Amino acid sequence: MTDALFNEELIRRYDTSGPRYTSYPTAVQFHEGFGEAEYRAAARATNAGGAPLSLYVHIPFCDTVCFYCACNKVVTKDRSRAGAYLDRVERELALQGGLFDGQRPVDQMHWGGGTPTFLSHGEMERLIEATARHFRLRDDDTGEYALEIDPREVGKDTLHLLRQLGFNRLSIGIQDLDPEVQRAVNRVQPDADTFGALDTARAEGFRSVSVDLMYGLPFQDRQRFARTLDRIIEAAPDRIAVFNYAHMPHYFKPQRRIREEDLPSPQEKLAILHETIDRLTGAGYVYIGMDHFARPDDELARAQADGTLHRNFQGYSTHATCDLVAIGATGIGQVGNTYSQNVRELDDYYAALDAGRLPVFRGLELTFDDRLRRAVITDLICHFQLDTARVSAQWGIDFDDYFAAERAALEPMAADGLVEREGAILRVREPGKLLIRNICMVFDAYLERAEGRHSRVI
Repeated sequence: MTDALFNEELIRRYDTSGPRYTSYPTAVQFHEGFGEAEYRAAARATNAGGAPLSLYVHIPFCDTVCFYCACNKVVTKDRSRAGAYLDRVERELALQGGLFDGQRPVDQMHWGGGTPTFLSHGEMERLIEATARHFRLRDDDTGEYALEIDPREVGKDTLHLLRQLGFNRLSIGIQDLDPEVQRAVNRVQPDADTFGALDTARAEGFRSVSVDLMYGLPFQDRQRFARTLDRIIEAAPDRIAVFNYAHMPHYFKPQRRIREEDLPSPQEKLAILHETIDRLTGAGYVYIGMDHFARPDDELARAQADGTLHRNFQGYSTHATCDLVAIGATGIGQVGNTYSQNVRELDDYYAALDAGRLPVFRGLELTFDDRLRRAVITDLICHFQLDTARVSAQWGIDFDDYFAAERAALEPMAADGLVEREGAILRVREPGKLLIRNICMVFDAYLERAEGRHSRVI
């Protein structure tokens, strides 16, 4: 399978910059003409359908800065700052909860960051209690309730508490187990912390444990990263995300502390990727797409097999029908046919909520063309194929006429063996799976206007 997926010549030729398509249109297209009033109207309109909800809560605080990080975060040693933030989160939960029918269940919840485990145990309990006052949380463990943890921030009883609070999935940040790589990116994380957290999560009954790795970091090479992979495979997490480090110091200040001369060469980076695919697929993991692998019995793999896999701002998901409500500074939501984003800076976030306003500062209402292209891109990036006849019937178009220019743009990709058309089915072939972002970019009507704003695809 590795040789079929990994075609170095094609990867080099197609390795350009492009979106990750956690949304379409991407956040680059959000504008400040969409604000609080537009969001409120869109949120209320979704009550007629009664779809379940997904909650994302952003916890921005980190104890130390990881030099590779491109997330919205506040680096501080002052743990007391979380209290003032939670004061405003509670106000936002009340405002948001008032927009949605209280009978709509929360089928999915995710705490991201930053570092959610920056919070104390009491603050975690406070946040769940506040959420439950304004939204209908599942109390039977049927929801998909997940959070990201830093093993260095997990105390003896933290995972026990989180399980009692209703969380049943977690993601463990690792990136690399090699000590020199860890020092170079300012994330020194003992193996005992990492694997201790994984073992404790299993003992506490978490249903799915994912780990995050990253390739392209300083001092990495194929042999070193292979040792990390071997340790991870031995630990057998349910999901493994292997992210491509995108060195963009002009956008992300912490990355300026990474020396370019310490980064692996493009050739070595490709070798690391090849080794990663080889070892993970050889160990039985299913390549889901982009940078995600899962065990065959994991929900992601099952959803991909039965055609229900979805993709949103939280990455691959099994909850396609949920409206995504974002809470916290910089949170991005997807409600009805709209996207919205909260203000990024804490002072602005606090000021809005202190004034009784939702902190939405920009967003987008999708057009017919946006929604059609989103459906096409979602099918391709989740399932590696597209039924053009179904798209035509569902959207009331003639696919071949509507996408005539895109069909022409796909012809060179077909000649290169990335895609094939068999009747009404447009299928991504094995060499095209690693380059799925390139294939999706063919259907992106905004791409030229977003040039230079995205990371490289490999």
